[in-house]
Amino acid sequence: MEETALDPLLTKAAAAVDAEGAPPGRPGAQAAAMRVNEKYSTLPAEDRSVHIINICAIEDIGYLPSEGTLLNSLSVDPDAECKHGLYFRDGRRKVDYILVYHPKRPSGSRTLARRVQHSDAAPAARGARRDQPLPGKGSVGAAGGPEPPMDYHEDDKRFRREEYEGNLLEAGLELERDEDTKIHGVGFVKIHAPWNVLCREAEFLKLKMPTKKLYHINEPRGLLKKISSVLQKITDPIQPKVAEHRPQTTKRLSYPFSREKQHLFDLSDKDSFFDSKTRSTIVYEILKRTTCTKAKYSMGITSLLANGVYSAAYPLHDGDYEGENVDFNDRKLLYQEWASYGVFYKYQPIDLVRKYFGEKIGLYFAWLGVYTQMLIPASVVGIIVFLYGCATVDENIPSMEMCDHRQNITMCPLCDKTCSYWKMSSACATARASHLFDNPATVFFSVFMALWAATFMEHWKRKQMRLRYHWDLTGFEEEEEAVKDHPRAEYEARVLEKSLRKESKNKEKRRHIPEEPTNKWRQRVKTAMAGVKLTDKVKLTWRDRFPAYFTNLVSIVFMIAVTFAIVLGVIIYRISTAAALAMNSSPSVRSNIRVTVTATAVIINLVVIILLDEVYGCIARWLTKIEVPKTEKSFEERLIFKAFLLKFVNSYTPIFYVAFFKGRFVGRPGDYVYIFRSFRMEECAPGGCLMELCIQLSIIMLGKQLIQNNLFEIGIPKMKKFIRYLRLRRQSPPDHDPYVKRRQRYEEDYTLEPFAGLTPEYMEMIIQFGFVTLFVASFPLAPLFALLNNIIEIRLDAKKFVTELRRPVAVRAKDIGIWYNILRGVGKLAVIINAFVISFTSDFIPRLVYLYMYSQNGTMHGFVNHTLSSFNVSDFQNGTAPNDPLDLGYEVQICRYKDYREPPWSEHKYDISKDFWAVLAARLAFVIVFQNLVMFMSDFVDWVIPDIPKDISQQVHKEKVLMVELFMREEQGKQQLLDTWMDKDRKKDEPCNNHGPKACLDSPEYPGGAL
Repeated sequence: MEETALDPLLTKAAAAVDAEGAPPGRPGAQAAAMRVNEKYSTLPAEDRSVHIINICAIEDIGYLPSEGTLLNSLSVDPDAECKHGLYFRDGRRKVDYILVYHPKRPSGSRTLARRVQHSDAAPAARGARRDQPLPGKGSVGAAGGPEPPMDYHEDDKRFRREEYEGNLLEAGLELERDEDTKIHGVGFVKIHAPWNVLCREAEFLKLKMPTKKLYHINEPRGLLKKISSVLQKITDPIQPKVAEHRPQTTKRLSYPFSREKQHLFDLSDKDSFFDSKTRSTIVYEILKRTTCTKAKYSMGITSLLANGVYSAAYPLHDGDYEGENVDFNDRKLLYQEWASYGVFYKYQPIDLVRKYFGEKIGLYFAWLGVYTQMLIPASVVGIIVFLYGCATVDENIPSMEMCDHRQNITMCPLCDKTCSYWKMSSACATARASHLFDNPATVFFSVFMALWAATFMEHWKRKQMRLRYHWDLTGFEEEEEAVKDHPRAEYEARVLEKSLRKESKNKEKRRHIPEEPTNKWRQRVKTAMAGVKLTDKVKLTWRDRFPAYFTNLVSIVFMIAVTFAIVLGVIIYRISTAAALAMNSSPSVRSNIRVTVTATAVIINLVVIILLDEVYGCIARWLTKIEVPKTEKSFEERLIFKAFLLKFVNSYTPIFYVAFFKGRFVGRPGDYVYIFRSFRMEECAPGGCLMELCIQLSIIMLGKQLIQNNLFEIGIPKMKKFIRYLRLRRQSPPDHDPYVKRRQRYEEDYTLEPFAGLTPEYMEMIIQFGFVTLFVASFPLAPLFALLNNIIEIRLDAKKFVTELRRPVAVRAKDIGIWYNILRGVGKLAVIINAFVISFTSDFIPRLVYLYMYSQNGTMHGFVNHTLSSFNVSDFQNGTAPNDPLDLGYEVQICRYKDYREPPWSEHKYDISKDFWAVLAARLAFVIVFQNLVMFMSDFVDWVIPDIPKDISQQVHKEKVLMVELFMREEQGKQQLLDTWMDKDRKKDEPCNNHGPKACLDSPEYPGGAL
């Protein structure tokens, strides 16, 4: 019976042995191309099948696989040798990755078990221990008492861990376990990749590594050289004191690593040839590819983490970043020269950031640095435009007319019943403030910012190409595919669920069909196919995802509707608050109604936006999860799209309302438009809605930056860290030993916050980019406030990455991905929105129309009176006239309101006048001309500035030529060596041909004589 049960397992083991020990999870073609011989395996050849049987037969046989090659410590104080967790206990092998789990075992055997050394001495010893519980894994205690019953789920997790770690050993990795930690109930598995595994995986991943060949980088000559030398001396004080940041005159030729061509690479120091970032990336790729085939499906590290088999997996930081006795490392250097607020004026050491965190994070900080640099000229021009408005405010004729008390213009009430007539001169302050932002320079600034956005995008593309060359990412497109195609844990689980449903249906069908005789060949094929990834056999179709797609559509529409409803609620608040304040007896309150209502409404909008941003971020992630995208790249792109759509609508809807809807659908006195038949629509101030738009934009932008981007980023991580510290302190028992053990590096990193991706970082900057470009016509100081925020943001993000977060796995990337397309889209949209803001929100076009069509003396005198229409107070609807018509001290017969309508004494009274259509035509014409002109200029800038700098294209071409020369020289050397050997063979054959075989055998060329 036992032999029958093990037969398919032995068949599977034999198939695995025939594959020559290929790393688990590697496709067949790759395994064939990269055969693993005996020196790449940590187990003897005769023992390898035993472990495979153990792995496959856990459920059938019921014993645990051996833990023979997991190494534990016998040392009492090993910290000095292992550098506090950065190395294995032997002090020689570097820890490249950490797996964290929660061991569940009886406390009686804990102390004894963790001190036991597991040797890999003899296969016979391993076979003798095979049927016994493993020490350190819930074995019998020192007293020999029986083991308490364990939870089935914990038992299952332990089985999976045992199998997975066994597969990692077969992949060539070396493991060491540590459960004697300062953190109670947490165990760590340290992973080290030996040299042969690093070489094998570097070749598999096509990692470009520097060769021995050095070449000189083309330097500028003549005048350009002098200019660059002067600039270098000027900027030297603001350069970080980092070796990687210094200008280089030579560069090593890089080539994808190959074990056959190891002689091309400088392997004099093998320990530093692969840096810690590259080592952790290689180990992570093995962890993703290695599977745990318990039951009928495979599970990689992502699935094991999602199912709680392991609680965390992360690479280690290089060491501590502060302290007197701390060894100097890249993390400490980053903290001193990058993550400190005291170096805010310095350039970022981008090359060191890339070396430590990888290309993807390096590109984010490089983009953020370029964006911040480009904000400097925009801020300067914005300040000039604002100062121009301040300098010309006393010369602005329309605002002077509005402030002139001699005009004696009586305006119609702003609300029904409770509001009374008011003097236009009471809005003098608003009119003067509007001129600061609504002046001819604003149009110039809008055109400038559109061209600035196009220049910024081109400058970034050139900077990106420069970084791609320096970071050896040219020709990276093919290498990306290996990372893209790895399925996510949720996708694998969903595919498993689908396959199990399909199997259950097939079983139901087979019950009603007579059973066929067993086919041994088919059974062996099925057994051999059991190790194939399930995601390669079963896929999710659009039918499987249709409920998720439908839920996404309904949820997004509902969330947008919620945003609109909140904006409508704020509008009703403004209307009702204005009516309530109008009944106040205090003249000062009534005179500041518009400012009070606007400021409080904007603060309410700000609070709602900040809260909904967090809610929408969680909803977008949930909606993306139920879609079950196959790869991490697909998941990230879908999440970005949903989060950006919801946050864009949330942040900009109140601003869009003030810019394009407020005061547009008011009606006129005697025929106003009402919401819910009770609330009269709001009107703009006599100076227009641009000032209110400026207040709305500035408060929301500054509030988001101050509260959400800075306070939240500083406060929430510190609060989480403090809570984790309290929780771990409460869980850990008090240590009464005289010697207090220092925490290891992996224990320190475990208490840090996990890295959650770059999406939140990019998102807040893209939303800010929208504030800077979309409505910049109403707020020229937006680039200045964005610049001040970003100077803090760079150091804040840097400090968070260096001190608050676990070290992320380095990810290679050649660009910033979908964010570039979003930036381009926002830049194009900004041109259209600014055209409409200048045309419809500001009074720029009505002033031009009046100046060139209606002005009698060619000046702006009379413009205010031209924009106001007259209303006979006797035409008020019943119940809408002011309760106190004599509030101004005299009886009002005619009041004025801002609109282009016929006067009450006209034949077609209160109809839209010809002036309205003339202004509307001018506005539409301006939108068309402005939009096409600025779009053309932006495309012209895009065309004029090449995407690839000329010197970089020359260097890339030079690298290709040098690489061809290097290989040609190598082939010539091989050919010469081959010719030399052939000449020697020919000389050996000549005496044999001349004197016969006996002379040949007796010659000195054949020592030993005849056989």
